[in-house]
Amino acid sequence: MDKAAFDALYREHYRRVYGLCRRMLGRTVDAEDATQEVFMRGYRSFGRYRSQDPFGPWINSIATNYCIDVLRGNRRVRDLFSEDAEPDEAESPLENGAAPLIRSENAESVNQAVEALPEQYRLPIVLAYYSDASYDEIADTLGITRNHVGVLLLRGRKKLRAQLAGPNGTEN
Repeated sequence: MDKAAFDALYREHYRRVYGLCRRMLGRTVDAEDATQEVFMRGYRSFGRYRSQDPFGPWINSIATNYCIDVLRGNRRVRDLFSEDAEPDEAESPLENGAAPLIRSENAESVNQAVEALPEQYRLPIVLAYYSDASYDEIADTLGITRNHVGVLLLRGRKKLRAQLAGPNGTEN
């Protein structure tokens, strides 16, 4: 492995990996540590990287799995994704307000609102909208069913919209 080439990949992808770790772990210091560990793991396992595939998704999958491992190590994830998280009320699966919000010009307030979500909803939201993971990939990563991913994303988007609407019901 050419160290200079990996250094270039590190510089190119550091911010995105750090952002993913920050959103998943919720704390700057944890994200900084996780980002360094992710790139160390990437460097050590670079022999398994298929050069015909884009590097970004590969390193993001390492970051996602590492952050999930960190959260599991803290014994928080197991309870977050218990099967009792069924929807309280019927919501339309077509109601998808998160993607346009994330791309909106109020990105900073959206980022803050995402960070304020409970981990149970923040993790699927981050994986879906910041890492572009599919429902199946999210389900595999979190160890839950595809349907449960849908439930968590619906609830997470609902909470996200409520946070962005503020106390008086209008968007901030």
